[in-house]
Amino acid sequence: MRIGCIGFGNMAQAIVQGLIKQEKIDPSMISVCAAHYDRCQQNAKKYGVQAYESSLEVIQNSDWILLAVKPYQISAVLEPIKEELVSKVVVSIAAGVYFEDYEKMLVSGTHHISSIPNTPVMIGKGIFVSESKNSLDENEVKVFEEVFGSLGLVEWIETSHLSIAGTIAGCAPAYTAMYLEALGDAGVKHGLTRAQAYRLAAQMIEGTGSLYLAQGQHPAQMKDAVCSPGGTTIKGVASLEKNAFRGIVIEAIDSVETD
Repeated sequence: MRIGCIGFGNMAQAIVQGLIKQEKIDPSMISVCAAHYDRCQQNAKKYGVQAYESSLEVIQNSDWILLAVKPYQISAVLEPIKEELVSKVVVSIAAGVYFEDYEKMLVSGTHHISSIPNTPVMIGKGIFVSESKNSLDENEVKVFEEVFGSLGLVEWIETSHLSIAGTIAGCAPAYTAMYLEALGDAGVKHGLTRAQAYRLAAQMIEGTGSLYLAQGQHPAQMKDAVCSPGGTTIKGVASLEKNAFRGIVIEAIDSVETD
């Protein structure tokens, strides 16, 4: 399987890094291009992949095309190369551009899918929020799940819910990093080194998420299991509730969705 990236920014690099780390794709099978060729070459060298000056060269050397440009650039990028994409599989990672949009921009019969990944894909702990409505055949769906599933969770979502799913998967890592930083500050305030505080907080976040995925317990049950009557944890929970912790999180998501 040869993969080509049209656009090689942070997210495309995260995906490439993840694929190489998980040993799903050999670097020699990955081709990339970007608007600024010199910068693209520099970034390509980090991963041992091949940089090209044009998207046409990338297409000629690839079977699957990762479309990783800004949403407002997609139409202009696709117009001169759409005929060349008919025999390829196009994977879009542009938020807000979905199946029906690509049906208008691509040549009829082109196989394509829209997916919204997040940055933890680079270490195999990410998410690919993927549009249920796509034009991949049965075998291509299996390949998609096998290859990109090696980078984390592939979650199939109806088009009408892609925006909110993408917000939770794609924006919330920033909010979680802020939470991680806040826990670190609290640890430092009470005498831990910053490195110790960050390690403890990061492992706690990863462990809590992994525990939910493994057991499927309701988050309230997970919370209650840690809260002893009159104990320290419930006092902290009460303080968070007093300051509208959950409400603030929901409001953050709302602010993105209503933008």
